Amino acid sequence: MKLNLATLAFASMLLSGAAHAQAPLTVPAPVKQALEQVQPADIKAHIAYLADDRLQGRKAGTPGYQLAVDYVTRQLKELGAQPAGDDGTYIQKVRLRRAFLKGDATFAARDAQGVALPLVAGQDYVVYPSPKLPATSVTNVPLAFAGYGISAPELGYDDYKGLDVKGKIVVIVRGAPRTFASTVASASQDLAGLLKAAVQHGAVGLLLASAHAGPLPSLKAGTYSVLGPTGDVAVSRTFAAGSKQQFYGAVSAATLQRLMQTAALDTAQVFASLKSGKPASAALKTTVTASAQSTYQDIESYNVVGKFVGSDAKLKDEYVVHSAHLDHLGITAPVKGDSINNGAHDNASGVSCVLEIAKIYSKLKEKPKRSMLFVFMTGEELGLLGSAAFAANPTVPKAKIVADVNMDMPTLIAPLLSVVALGAPHSSLIEPVKSAAAYMNVALEQDPEPEQNRFIRSDQYSFVTAGIPALHIKYGNKTADGKNNLSEEVQKWRAVTYHKPQDDINGQFDFDAAKKYVQLCFLIGYQVAQNPARPTWNKGDFFGARYGKR
Repeated sequence: MKLNLATLAFASMLLSGAAHAQAPLTVPAPVKQALEQVQPADIKAHIAYLADDRLQGRKAGTPGYQLAVDYVTRQLKELGAQPAGDDGTYIQKVRLRRAFLKGDATFAARDAQGVALPLVAGQDYVVYPSPKLPATSVTNVPLAFAGYGISAPELGYDDYKGLDVKGKIVVIVRGAPRTFASTVASASQDLAGLLKAAVQHGAVGLLLASAHAGPLPSLKAGTYSVLGPTGDVAVSRTFAAGSKQQFYGAVSAATLQRLMQTAALDTAQVFASLKSGKPASAALKTTVTASAQSTYQDIESYNVVGKFVGSDAKLKDEYVVHSAHLDHLGITAPVKGDSINNGAHDNASGVSCVLEIAKIYSKLKEKPKRSMLFVFMTGEELGLLGSAAFAANPTVPKAKIVADVNMDMPTLIAPLLSVVALGAPHSSLIEPVKSAAAYMNVALEQDPEPEQNRFIRSDQYSFVTAGIPALHIKYGNKTADGKNNLSEEVQKWRAVTYHKPQDDINGQFDFDAAKKYVQLCFLIGYQVAQNPARPTWNKGDFFGARYGKR
């Protein structure tokens, strides 16, 4: 793994923390007593229910998902948590839109001489349905290659600098310069942000090009978006909310090369330039004519929200969030004779951990100073949709949410000896993380798999883009035998289990590790709730500068 400046800085921070040990975390006796009552068997029981075949894989908007909503709501009631959803209930309605192509879309590309490029639907290109417009069309619209599609002048990089894309379709490849820190590189590839940058520069559409050979996505299952209160598209990975975008599509690596050749561009040289941090944007001598008709299936699903009110007269109006996504994939094609994706690790385990954290708070006679909010979200598997809906329109005042501690598939398959705090190094949240980790005798490490883009692939990222400091605690690499290769074991586990029906309660679990994980995440949130000072973004931090002004 190549180290960049950000990973080196993080490593330095960790070493500095070890060399200058901070004062040990003092846990009040009642809190310590409540912590010690966490039972691995209770964690397992939640997972066993949520991952049972009867819930049919908990796909958002299905009866099986509703069973999960009812279960979590019942657990919150039994713990004495107050409802914090819509209209005095425990639920927040999330309106999902599933968009399909109605019939076959059309797509034709022509070079400067008007000669059509030979393209095959599904092999060379796909056209996506629009979640907003039932009918879309573009006629002889020019293409412009905008590299990675990143507009970040604050980082000294802008693919749109000097490039006119007004009224054009922008062609981009997913990626980021090597010079970007791993989390910034991940965030720079978020499709919602790429779409927003394109339309802000005047583009009427986006064409996402593959950088490597491989099949294009199938659209048979449709695409998902979130509808806002007025029925407009509020969150989407294929449509820029509030825009007049007319087109979204994808092309293969071979098709990209053909498009580049119309402008005498060498693909290899262009990619090399982009990776080195030098934009290689250019107008393409190609026009596109395309049309599509879309049809919709609108679905109601729900986030579940409960709370414990804080004990401080002033700070109780502020909230610390513990979150986890409640949905999974539902029923898919059989794998080894099983078609129900039970989602025991992903993410019944995270939901179980949040419920057990809520249980700890239920046992405290004196609650922390700030209020605690427990949010169980829908639509994560569809593109972080439930969390994006909540972060954009929370059931408590957005300005009063000070932090989010998210739990998504912590992958508790071995003793918890080290963790990675995704997102924490960007804000003052790293301090309670370090204190809690030291108290629990858990090492704090860098992300062993930065190329997995995990920081933007879980619900904490929706809070980050809403300007709220957030983190996600994942497994580290440390093992009891000293080989420190847990990441390799997880990769092997993931290859046969992740997003497959084999992720069930009978799979590989370490419930003592789950107990430790619950205790660790509780202590992080508890410290934030007790500290009179709100968490703050680090000075000059990319995410704080881009999203932190609320």
